[in-house]
Amino acid sequence: MSAAADRGTPHDVAVLGAGPAGMAAAAEAASRGARVALLEESPAPGGQVYRAPPPGFAVPRDADGRAGDALRAALAASGAEVRTGCRVWGVGGGPMVPAGQPAAPFRLDALGPDGRPFTLEARALVLCPGTHERIIPFTGWTTPGVIGLAAATILLKAQGLLPGRRVVVAGAGPLLYAVAAKLRKAGAGVAAVVDLASRGEWARALPALAARPDLLARGAAWRAGLLAARIPVLAAHRVVAAEGGDTLRRVRAAPLAGGVERAFDCDALCVGHGLVPATEATRAFRAAHRHEAASGGWVPVLDADRRTSVPLLHVAGDGGGVRGAAAAPAAGRLAALAALRDLGLLDAAGHAAARAAPAAEFARASRTGAAMAAMMALRPALVVAIPPETTVCRCEGVTRAEIEAALDDGAEDMNQLKQFTRCGMGPCQGRLCGEAAAELVAMRVGGRERAGFATGRLPLRPVPMDALLGDFDYADIPVPAPAPL
Repeated sequence: MSAAADRGTPHDVAVLGAGPAGMAAAAEAASRGARVALLEESPAPGGQVYRAPPPGFAVPRDADGRAGDALRAALAASGAEVRTGCRVWGVGGGPMVPAGQPAAPFRLDALGPDGRPFTLEARALVLCPGTHERIIPFTGWTTPGVIGLAAATILLKAQGLLPGRRVVVAGAGPLLYAVAAKLRKAGAGVAAVVDLASRGEWARALPALAARPDLLARGAAWRAGLLAARIPVLAAHRVVAAEGGDTLRRVRAAPLAGGVERAFDCDALCVGHGLVPATEATRAFRAAHRHEAASGGWVPVLDADRRTSVPLLHVAGDGGGVRGAAAAPAAGRLAALAALRDLGLLDAAGHAAARAAPAAEFARASRTGAAMAAMMALRPALVVAIPPETTVCRCEGVTRAEIEAALDDGAEDMNQLKQFTRCGMGPCQGRLCGEAAAELVAMRVGGRERAGFATGRLPLRPVPMDALLGDFDYADIPVPAPAPL
């Protein structure tokens, strides 16, 4: 479909992101008669947890795979227009209009799977951007062989590939044990599991976990399998260093409270220190945000139906605060129903009746999700322990010492730090370094609220300049007449 055709016929609802929240939101709105478009960067709907394997890859289906297949089937039956392989790099419309002009339909600027740009407009927008992984730097974290827990799940789920033959798994939250179990099942040796959480923290989370006995049983089975295989599980420990030069050969871990280090020979380290809501688009729309450490960090301010402070802009799934894949479909349905109500496509009585079931499901699943999110909250002790010479911003090569020097020179928030050091100005746009850098600023200025966050700017994702410029010759560039002397 051409960009001109899209802009001439706005959809009722556009959904950005086809994880569990986005699939459920699009299916809910389309099944109720709305004209819906769902845009997703990956080749197929599913998101991180329910990622679909590429065509031709035979990957065994587990509980996550079956849940993803059910959501994909409902989406396909709903009549929603699904566009995969689309990289959305720009947003506009809504409140982003010249001063004094009325709000316009929301606009999404994207590159299609053919590399050609297009624009889509919709009267309401549901953002389901998910999260990105938090990794707090440590000595050797840029060594080849060190990857994120989320990256490991992509290798295992989408391609059935192992990150290494002997692997250390480290970090926080349930993903830690899920990755360790999947690695063992796929044939890798797990050298150790290094868990930031203490046994007491897991014990205190049990009442919330009991709200989802299926997930509790799965997690208990993962843990029991590790213990039966006599794999070391180090509670309240952190990775101190990854060693090996050109390739990873050893990982050193130590208690969070200090003490004796342990070393493990390995050829891969899968590490993750929690999940951070992806707020690039909501920041670009200047929606209200607040910092909630237990929800992953900065999150948009939402009401019970996932509305933001910007009219007709909604957020569902972990992009609105980490609550896990189990809660995401219910959040997506709540957001879709609210969008239909606000557009006048669903009356008050119909909305009240329709939202009751997903609201109850979201509350139930959120209890467990909130407990896991709190366990994955950023631990300032990890930031304190970053050595001065360690690179924090990999894209721009900025070390902790350079960040501290910028703070000494007067940088007082994340935007000023970015100006002083270029931290966050590379291709990842601060997704990888932002949490560590912001915590370093917060330690100086009195908290994350004062440290703030980098202003949301376009492009939301890096895109090739030639894809946007098209073909032209320098002779096509208009040259103004010389100014009179």
